[in-house]
Amino acid sequence: MRHGKSAYPLGVIDHDRPLAARGERQAALAGEWLRAHQPPIDAVLCSTAARTRETLAATGIDTKVSFEPSIYEAGIEQLIELIRLTDDSVQTLLVVGHAPGIPWTAWELAANRDSPHADALSAKFPTSAMAVLAVDDSWSGLGTGLAELVDFHIPR
Repeated sequence: MRHGKSAYPLGVIDHDRPLAARGERQAALAGEWLRAHQPPIDAVLCSTAARTRETLAATGIDTKVSFEPSIYEAGIEQLIELIRLTDDSVQTLLVVGHAPGIPWTAWELAANRDSPHADALSAKFPTSAMAVLAVDDSWSGLGTGLAELVDFHIPR
């Protein structure tokens, strides 16, 4: 999941930028959609940036959270490596981060890049968008093209 729309207050460094009111609404809608359409989330990996922490809070998801500083500017390999460290007892993992890392990683993991969901993901991955990927193997075995992109949702 990409964080909700952020604000740009003067004098605030990028890492500390908060959500805009629109971002709070987007994130709340994202949480509603997740609860209605996906299995319960067992664990969350979340960037330490203010806008990602506020996005997670606005979703209303209440589960084990690991705040990971490296997600803030992570690329594909860094994000995949973090996901690989997930305990196999976790069935459903939510990663809350930033563009371009989150969209690029979702694309890289997806085996089915010729699907309508992949078309939507590659066209635009706006704030609060979510790519839902299914993994058949253990988290530690995750790699390029080893997940199925089963949904792509933009909460509005």
